[in-house]
Amino acid sequence: MQSVTVSRRVEAPPERVRVAMDDLEAFMLAAGFTDVTVDGDEMHLENQVGLATVTLDLRLVETDADLAYEQADGFFETMDTEYRVESVGEGVSEVTATTDFELDVALVGQILDATVIKRQRRHELEAQFDWVADEVEE
Repeated sequence: MQSVTVSRRVEAPPERVRVAMDDLEAFMLAAGFTDVTVDGDEMHLENQVGLATVTLDLRLVETDADLAYEQADGFFETMDTEYRVESVGEGVSEVTATTDFELDVALVGQILDATVIKRQRRHELEAQFDWVADEVEE
């Protein structure tokens, strides 16, 4: 199993950060996905990673995290992501996202490997955190 974790401090209380993240379509588009469709608890994402077009169908799941989803269909053997928002001072939050994944080697082959996926995922999470910070600015 591979894991990617990114954290960021945001100048806003946790409630405001959570409200921004609740706009799932905008939040996922902020990651740089080229196509995002949200239908209830299901999301369909498409993105270009290297030479490959990645298509993922995700479903929201209930955990103790502020936002959590897992792959329902896609090129990973398994993939899940959790976002946690915690107060770290008056009017300051820390957002932490962790994605755990296992590649389906038969589908991925020589085009993608865990290093490429980790680099891409860090970039996506950083872009989402940039968007959140911009959304919650006073």
